[in-house]
Amino acid sequence: MSPGGTEPSAAYRHCRAVAAAHGRTYFLATRLLSPGQRPAVHALYAFARTVDDIVDHGTKDTAAQLDLIEQLLRDRLAPHRSATATHAARLEWEPVLWAVGDTIERYGIAPEHFWTFLDSMRMDVPGSPLFRNRYATMAELREYMRGSAAAIGLQLLPVLGTVGPRAEAEPAAAALGEAFQLTNFLRDVGEDLDRDRIYLPAADLAAFGVDDDLLRHGHRTGRTDARLRRALAHLIATNRALYRRAEPGIDLLYPRVRPAIRTAAALYAGILDEIERSDYAIFATRAVVPRHRRLRVAASEFTPAFLPFIETRR
Repeated sequence: MSPGGTEPSAAYRHCRAVAAAHGRTYFLATRLLSPGQRPAVHALYAFARTVDDIVDHGTKDTAAQLDLIEQLLRDRLAPHRSATATHAARLEWEPVLWAVGDTIERYGIAPEHFWTFLDSMRMDVPGSPLFRNRYATMAELREYMRGSAAAIGLQLLPVLGTVGPRAEAEPAAAALGEAFQLTNFLRDVGEDLDRDRIYLPAADLAAFGVDDDLLRHGHRTGRTDARLRRALAHLIATNRALYRRAEPGIDLLYPRVRPAIRTAAALYAGILDEIERSDYAIFATRAVVPRHRRLRVAASEFTPAFLPFIETRR
């Protein structure tokens, strides 16, 4: 039992439930990982999701909550653990923090990847010294994604395992994390506008005559202007280049995990296909890979034993 009273099995079950409820593509892909790896991946996902939800449903004390989570995790990882937080806060986050702390220690994940992730989350919090809700260039956006996405890939890498030196696989793992994140940004432009955030580089948009006002008009009317369609086509090409950059790194992973990662990459990249198929109607509909395509992608990677599970997922 953890110092806070959480049973280890209960902590990991909690993380699995979070992953199953919110991360359909990732949860599906984890089914091809070994039983020993799955709980660790669920823990990493649950930590990121918990923090992301705190930021997205922000209150006036969001920055303080992020600081508290960081302190709790640092305490969890410290050789001589302290209790700096209130009892209520420890209880609220205990399952996720216990599981992710155990995963960090078990797999030797560099804690710096978690501090980098939390700093990127602070960039989403109004009033934080790091806050920003617009990005002038792709280089600026990639600095944000270094923590929000690339760090996630680097957290996962020790869990997945590599056939050679881990450092050789790190650039591809970071690129795949960024590719997933940019796909999210392209799909969720409307949702992000509702939070007064734009995660598409202003320079790339301006090159096609797109500005904040045009984006807001599209969101208000549900229509995608021809200029925005051209900008989205350009950014989708940029996104696909990230997937291509990441692809060789999959062969550096343990053979057992390669099908799971290929499946996750193919399914996520498929969202870009759906955006194109809808004629870039990002404000009128949420791009989702249809079930028949998920089955086709899965059938090319998953063994027959996993297909009944895939067929039941919605």
